[in-house]
Amino acid sequence: MFGLASPKKLRELGIVGMNKRNVHYIAQNNPRHLYPLVDDKLKTKELCRQHDIATPQLLGVCKVQSNVNELGDFLADIEQFVIKPAKGSGGKGILVIVGRDGEDFVKPSGAKVTLTDIKRHVSNTLSGLYSLGGKPDVALIEALVIFTDDFEGFSFEGVPDIRVIIYKGYPVMAMTRLSTHASDGKANLHQGAVGVGIDIATGKALNAVMHARPIEQHPDTGKVLKELHVPLWHELLTLSVRGFDTTGLGYMGADIVLDKNQGPLLLELNARPGLAIQVANGKGLEPRLACAEEQALLHPNRSVEERVKYAVDVIAGL
Repeated sequence: MFGLASPKKLRELGIVGMNKRNVHYIAQNNPRHLYPLVDDKLKTKELCRQHDIATPQLLGVCKVQSNVNELGDFLADIEQFVIKPAKGSGGKGILVIVGRDGEDFVKPSGAKVTLTDIKRHVSNTLSGLYSLGGKPDVALIEALVIFTDDFEGFSFEGVPDIRVIIYKGYPVMAMTRLSTHASDGKANLHQGAVGVGIDIATGKALNAVMHARPIEQHPDTGKVLKELHVPLWHELLTLSVRGFDTTGLGYMGADIVLDKNQGPLLLELNARPGLAIQVANGKGLEPRLACAEEQALLHPNRSVEERVKYAVDVIAGL
């Protein structure tokens, strides 16, 4: 979509590049001492609990290698769950289990893993195989999100999520990431998930991309992606901004999932959200970021509801 455009044309389109994102938006707005609040998913969980922000249920935490030997008893009566590294990034180290087949555990693809496989996975997680910088980590065990029927056919073998970019307290751009067979049931663009730009005003789909190339239909289901309309959109935007307000950061991404019974749940927060969201939306971030910055200076005390309303009424049209 933007791949063949010249640097001058990209600037005219308001495209934010990696250098500007890192230097202007991240470095100047995200104090490094606050990064652990979002880089460590266990700390994010605790932060959300303190502020009464809904998240997927935490079933347990493996903190030391001796906990690995307890997994058999702990998981004995749990049929569906997700194991993830607290300090992982890019979807690495996430293991999704959707059911049981005798003694085996079943992944979204139908592939089976044994208890020994799960123990090895958790042990690798603790040793830092999936963490930022390879540092020792802990493994979170969460309840599996049962996603809303509104995504039927739009996501394959996994739970889709919605990424909202928030700047100075204003939601400025959004997309949904839809899992595919190639992404192994994970909503991660680098692993082959589909990114669909979402209209901030309405929650309706705009453009869709896979591996940064435009597509019109889901590669596994054939579903027309522009037909997607994310439900509970106002509640979702509100939840993302509330999550932003807990961190002290100025520029971040909030990842939301829509549970069939519980509604929007905050999955995680990201201090370095990627820029592929611009491709999925077919728009540059720059005009929206500039507007949010101006509004934050002019109206520093706006409530969450007021900021969400301004984003829907004004920023969405930029």
